[in-house]
Amino acid sequence: PALFQMSGSQPQMGRGVPCLRCRGLCTGFEPHSWRKICKSCKCSQEEHSLSSELEDDRKIGRLLSDSKYSTLTARLKGGDGVRIYKRNRMIVTNPNISGKDPTFDTITYEWAPPGLAQKLAMQYMELIPKELQPVAGTDGAFHRRQRLTRQLPLYDQDPAQCRGLAEGEQKLMEEFVKKYKAEALGVGEVALPGQGGGRKEQEKPQDESIEPGRAPESPNGALESAAPAGHYRCETCKQQLPGDCPVVYADRAGYSRQWHPACFVCCRCAEPLVDLIYFWKSGAAWCGRHYCESLRPRCAGCDEIIFSEDYQQVEGLAWHKKHFACLECETLLTGKPFALANASLLCTTCSQSR
Repeated sequence: PALFQMSGSQPQMGRGVPCLRCRGLCTGFEPHSWRKICKSCKCSQEEHSLSSELEDDRKIGRLLSDSKYSTLTARLKGGDGVRIYKRNRMIVTNPNISGKDPTFDTITYEWAPPGLAQKLAMQYMELIPKELQPVAGTDGAFHRRQRLTRQLPLYDQDPAQCRGLAEGEQKLMEEFVKKYKAEALGVGEVALPGQGGGRKEQEKPQDESIEPGRAPESPNGALESAAPAGHYRCETCKQQLPGDCPVVYADRAGYSRQWHPACFVCCRCAEPLVDLIYFWKSGAAWCGRHYCESLRPRCAGCDEIIFSEDYQQVEGLAWHKKHFACLECETLLTGKPFALANASLLCTTCSQSR
């Protein structure tokens, strides 16, 4: 049988880990003082390493804890009231009878939709492209965590992580975050066509404490009966949805809408929405990154949301004024000639030396 539990923490990768993109040319991450890149090779931190699983679960826990999805979090014992994401990790054990002595093959999914029986959860996974299935130790699990870093930057929700905020702008950001949690943030729900809304019945106020790396087993309430085929269509591809295959619901969209698991993607970047976390706006689901950018500009220098009304704009891109600087020598470029290449600024001297 499949077991559902939250994963524990893993050793953190960080400084000293070679850049994936540079293939050994950069030997380790050297953090820039304010850009989210390596000083040595100019690649992003996610190209060098990923945060630990525990840090990821803390980040999502923080995002969901003071929202209507707080039941997907639990208090961390000894964590000073900190809440952590109760991420479901699905472990599937199958007998292998090809040899003389029976053995067991175990597959671990780093994430699975909560509140489902094994049959429906496995059906869901089979409807996701194989290269995106978050099986531990595979590219799919790695890409899930890369999407988590890209779609839900910690500095989009925590002012303490921001280097670009000026005096008085922290309050603006706190109100911005509070507003999107109340009005847009959502977590998709998986059920059979026509059977959405089951999570409301399963959810009960709870305030249990969990130890780091452990979580109680998830509810095992499967929805087994199938709806008649042909009555439902996917919101993205408009194709019919078989009545016996799981679909994704977004409660902020209303339960009359449903998606194929592979079609529940950000309307801007078309990336699968990591762990079904979405932001609803203008009749569509967005990833966190692009939702925030749809409301306020993002600095092309430090990658943070800009809360000042006084910023620099060039060719549809925006910069904090203090970050409108050459990528190589850091010279401020306001009022000076510059070159723009791949969203990066270069002074004329550095541009010519390239």
